[in-house]
Amino acid sequence: MFSRNARTTAKRSLASYAKFANVPKNLQSRTPPYAKLLANLEKVKKITNNTPLTLAEKILYSHLCDPEESLTSSNLEDIRGKEYLKLYPDRVAMQDASAQMAMLQFMTTGLPDTAVPASFHCDHLIVGKNGEAKDLPSSIETNKEVFDFLESCGKKYGIQFWGPGSGIIHQIVLENFSAPGLMMLGTDSHTPNAGGLGAIAIGVGGADAVDALTHTPWELKAPKILGVKLTGHLSGWSAPKDVISKIAGMLTVRGGTGYIVEYFGEGTSTLSCTGMATICNMGAEIGATTSTFPYQDAHKRYLQATGRGPIAEAADVALNEYGFLRPDKGAQYDKVIEINLSELEPHVNGPYTPDLSTPISKYAETSLKEKWPQNISVGLIGSCTNSSYQDMSRVVDLVQQAAAAGLKPKIPFFVTPGSEQIRATLERDGIIQIFKDNGAKVLANACGPCIGQWDREDVPKATNEVNSIFTSYNRNFRARNDGNRNTMNFLTSPEIVTAMIYSGNAQFNPLTDAIKLDNGKEFRFQAPTGDELPQKGFEHGRDEFYPDLEPTSNADVEIKVSPESDRLQLLYPFDAWSGKELKTTALMKVEGKCTTDHISAAGVWLKYKGHLENISYNTLIGAQNKETGEVNRAYDIDGKGYDIPGLMMKWKEEGRPWTVIAEDNYGEGSAREHAALSPRFLGGQIILVKSFARIHETNLKKQGMLPLTFADAADYDKITAGDILETLNLVDMVAKDGNNGGFLDVKVTKPDGTSFIIKTKHTMSKDQINFFKAGSAINYIGNIRRAEKAARESKQ
Repeated sequence: MFSRNARTTAKRSLASYAKFANVPKNLQSRTPPYAKLLANLEKVKKITNNTPLTLAEKILYSHLCDPEESLTSSNLEDIRGKEYLKLYPDRVAMQDASAQMAMLQFMTTGLPDTAVPASFHCDHLIVGKNGEAKDLPSSIETNKEVFDFLESCGKKYGIQFWGPGSGIIHQIVLENFSAPGLMMLGTDSHTPNAGGLGAIAIGVGGADAVDALTHTPWELKAPKILGVKLTGHLSGWSAPKDVISKIAGMLTVRGGTGYIVEYFGEGTSTLSCTGMATICNMGAEIGATTSTFPYQDAHKRYLQATGRGPIAEAADVALNEYGFLRPDKGAQYDKVIEINLSELEPHVNGPYTPDLSTPISKYAETSLKEKWPQNISVGLIGSCTNSSYQDMSRVVDLVQQAAAAGLKPKIPFFVTPGSEQIRATLERDGIIQIFKDNGAKVLANACGPCIGQWDREDVPKATNEVNSIFTSYNRNFRARNDGNRNTMNFLTSPEIVTAMIYSGNAQFNPLTDAIKLDNGKEFRFQAPTGDELPQKGFEHGRDEFYPDLEPTSNADVEIKVSPESDRLQLLYPFDAWSGKELKTTALMKVEGKCTTDHISAAGVWLKYKGHLENISYNTLIGAQNKETGEVNRAYDIDGKGYDIPGLMMKWKEEGRPWTVIAEDNYGEGSAREHAALSPRFLGGQIILVKSFARIHETNLKKQGMLPLTFADAADYDKITAGDILETLNLVDMVAKDGNNGGFLDVKVTKPDGTSFIIKTKHTMSKDQINFFKAGSAINYIGNIRRAEKAARESKQ
């Protein structure tokens, strides 16, 4: 509680920020609370003795619930990567696939509305095949139950509902909600896209979103700060996509784990806002908590172009009068890398992982050496990563160059606009028609092929033949786009994708090579040019794709979930911890990369996102058994083989809790909380690995699972399926609220009775211990809210 003097000081401090009160009412809910953030930052500065802060720290720490509680030391080195921060985010955004489970969890709290502005975005369930006119009605009919459920939740709880066809969550957030200094949570791993407009935007699971929606402090281990200094300026064929493609190659998919990536240097001012968003978007591929840029003139231009000029004016005040929205002079980074934009060439990343980075000048040679397919089968551009007006205007320049020479695409070409605003603007400016006239298929404003919603026709679904596609997407794990494990997805800029469709040959380098024309002459592309923003401004588009930007809650709205539904299922609380040590059986050892796509497959399974039991039938079906080399195969104690979820279900019915053993960066990729929910639902208690991806480890904790890492990675080799794993000091660790030194001893007993003890590590905080004891974070929040309600009623 504040003392009277503290409250008076706070009022005086907030009063000194009166200039921020000039934001029009219709933009207030979309403007970061600068006065409140700056007042909080004053407290942080006092605690840290005015130690220079990075931009990421300024935004993050200004959102602390209680700076004195979280910042236990004046030395930032004692905070970064060590202490847990309790934060109050400003906003929550949820895509339709993940929103279902988020709302099913929120409903269990019994609250009448959300504590912060929130939005739904129906983008993940739209299948791409024949173009918007056919695909959108078909997908709406197929998913009507889910869309109706989310729309009713929006009406009941006051959440904006961006319906199917309105656009991709990250593009809509950039156009409407992201702002310099904002802190936002999103139930999608590419939420950091909003960092391109100077926000701290973090991808989380639905249970984390419920924290923000219920005004429960959201907990995050204080990230380290990775500084990326940009110098020079992009030119010619080089694009913002190449910045992050190169960084991914430098750092790998694990290199950003535990870090916020903060860009700085004179090169930042040469990038467009949407270009910065592209870079931040793919920061998810290096495992970073999020990425962000300091406030630039490009941000101001974009805010003005998207009807948010007053927010830019408020940001100007925060920057120029209070030094917010940029790092302090002398701020220290934990690690710094430098990229000279003037020397950067286009890159192609893949296959099967977004960090295998090859400069375009070496791609032809490397493709032969690695025996990658020489014939490219399809080119796809757009998605949340590269669907800006600047991207499309540069691409259409290449299309027009080719058309003028009489060239047509040699392979199928798909274009995905990022939002209705982008689509309408492209249509008004004739760009959509140019695409169509030159053989492109323009898909609905949705994720489509990028996240596996692609009804692909050019390759038989049952084929074992390897093929390659070039895309401007962000992620390229096996089977992600078309369900085919033999499709190699090469990630690159939309400019390179577009040029390659006119050759279809991996040996073609559009920067240097020519294409032979039918008349015997040669055609060479000139470096593309385009507009940062549309010269005529953005076009609004069709009104039916826009929701009320200031929705209100309505308690009278009834949310119906049919007991017979195979798409939606009400949740029942997981059992609370017994108070005893855990004794489990090793169900299997996973070999190699195990992403959330391996743990909880997307594609056709997306339709079950709101039905925990049904989607659990996909648990770990993409995982490879270390001991047998088989995919989706595990063995019972008696040696009988099962598909992995089948054995989990059998053991659940038998009352045999289980553990999965895995290798590095387990849970890499999407923020998909079903990868934690399903194992918990199927009787799992422990996940023991060499290392975790950040979001997945947090998701496991939220669902009452115990995530552990080997203290000695070599112990992975000592365990086999069927071993009994028993914790020895879990009770003590829980009694100490996780503050037991960070280690947990586990006794391993072999089938022959011999045993040994291994040391494991945990990262459980006090609050996460409370989640574990209650059975899940939602159980814990629900218990608190019910107790609060009972206390209020007892006073009446």
